[in-house]
Amino acid sequence: MDERRTVKVSKYLSKHLRHQPERIGLALDEGGWVEIDTLIAAATAHGFPFTRAELDHVVATNDKRRFAVEGTRIRASQGHSVEVDLGLPTATPPAYLYHGTVARNLDAIRAEGLRPMDRHAVHLSPDRETATRVGARRGRPVVLAVVAAAMHRDGHVFRVSANGVWLTEAVPPRYLRFPGPH
Repeated sequence: MDERRTVKVSKYLSKHLRHQPERIGLALDEGGWVEIDTLIAAATAHGFPFTRAELDHVVATNDKRRFAVEGTRIRASQGHSVEVDLGLPTATPPAYLYHGTVARNLDAIRAEGLRPMDRHAVHLSPDRETATRVGARRGRPVVLAVVAAAMHRDGHVFRVSANGVWLTEAVPPRYLRFPGPH
């Protein structure tokens, strides 16, 4: 499977397992799962056929481990804009987590903190390198440090997805550390 096809199938899966399952007639269960055969049949019926081998390749080679397969079912690991309960237990975060963004968002973040926007949680990275890659998807990256230990001590809840992304409802400005002079 060539790289372009891998990316195309991955984006299709993300769109329909995270944001618009109804667009191709899918109904995710409460945990975000759908039968793989049902997904493949729905995609084929809506003009985007792919094989089980292609799906398995995308799941196995995705560097961010965006998808989880359990038996005959698949789901997105996180990032949903549709209502799902991933069933992730609460977790104690490390002292710092990181968030990648771009400069044009900094004024709003300074004023309001990090908000989930169209997702159900704010996504945080365990290291600066990952946050840099995340921020670079939208331009020149700016990495913010989140004082996660203090947030947790103050009662904020954290969860960690199967692919290592940390999730929390919001990050108030007082827990953020911005790079450079203010």
